[in-house]
Amino acid sequence: MTEAEKEAKKLIAQYEGCRLKAYKCPAGKWTIGYGHTEGVKEGDVWTQERADAELVMEIDKYRAAVLRVCPTLKATSNRLGACISLAHNIGIGNFSGSSVAKYIRRGEYRAAADAFGLWVNAGGKKLPGLVSRRQAEQTVFRRDEDV
Repeated sequence: MTEAEKEAKKLIAQYEGCRLKAYKCPAGKWTIGYGHTEGVKEGDVWTQERADAELVMEIDKYRAAVLRVCPTLKATSNRLGACISLAHNIGIGNFSGSSVAKYIRRGEYRAAADAFGLWVNAGGKKLPGLVSRRQAEQTVFRRDEDV
């Protein structure tokens, strides 16, 4: 696992937490593990081992997707780790069209870091947990040299 992937894993685990029984997240989606939503339904139960394995697979999936959207990111960068965490939380479709991705593609990394703060709502409400998560992702993103 690269440093970027380790950083993403740390952010996701910290802000998603791990729940082994399906629950509805603030956006109203059935969720399990570390924020996994694909195919989840009421009553689903996972083991800790499955949750951990799914997280590793999701990080790999989101890393590849983020690098397709923002090919200028370095595969080992803190920026990539922060973007993996963001994309995991908002979905790759939203990430692809986000101002974060747009600014990265332009090489405007300060603006990209600031744009993380736009993604703090779920279910039409500003959530303190998302504000904290975006601040943590911004901090990680800004660790790279020219921000």
